[in-house]
Amino acid sequence: MGGMPIATVTSKGQITIPLPVRASLGLEPGARVEFVPRPDGGYDFVPLTGSIAALAGALARPGTAVSLEQMEEAITAGARDAARS
Repeated sequence: MGGMPIATVTSKGQITIPLPVRASLGLEPGARVEFVPRPDGGYDFVPLTGSIAALAGALARPGTAVSLEQMEEAITAGARDAARS
């Protein structure tokens, strides 16, 4: 039965990531992933790993207000940097 792992999209647009893929990428419950568009029209599936605590310094100085959008951007940027290392 080899072959590539396959998932089916539900009526709600959800998929279950096959166990071998989750294990290979180190995805655990609650993990977030990003779908990055490619020039050919497809998408790359990129796990967003790393802790929020590790990104705390990238957000702002203590006591400075930060928007949800800024937090999300910092988390995404930190995860991309971690994936490249």
